[in-house]
Amino acid sequence: MKGNDRLLIVLNQLLADELTAINQYMVHSEMCDNWGYERLHKAIEKQAFDEMHHAEWLIQRIIFLEGTPVVSKLNPMQIGKNVSEIIANDLDAERAAVPAYNAGIRLGHEVDDQSTVDLLTKILKMEEGHINWAENQQAQIEQMGLENYLTNQTKGATA
Repeated sequence: MKGNDRLLIVLNQLLADELTAINQYMVHSEMCDNWGYERLHKAIEKQAFDEMHHAEWLIQRIIFLEGTPVVSKLNPMQIGKNVSEIIANDLDAERAAVPAYNAGIRLGHEVDDQSTVDLLTKILKMEEGHINWAENQQAQIEQMGLENYLTNQTKGATA
């Protein structure tokens, strides 16, 4: 089924955002693992897996609409130097994703492509969940202090 050309461009832009997020989150996850923050490593790794699913779904949709997925384009990554920067940089990426998905949803409505609207809405809700998680982490750091927060992220911390 031939899709709308403008929508295919947007889908490929969203795909680039997701592919970039996958790489950034995997680096951040492995940094946390290296520092011994097992719980944080697993949480960020899970978000990277979520982003992989988003990329997979976007690729499937682009192919269904007879477009060509562009998987070689990445945006600049923002790699944090410490846990606070990691959380802040990942939060910034998620906050940038929300208006991009909302714009894609508006265009999907404009070109009468409800299936794409449904997909983008599903991904948007997951991105909002990632924002909530990162905001919660920042609140915990603020409320309990970075040292106490990090102690809770180690393997020996109680869940």
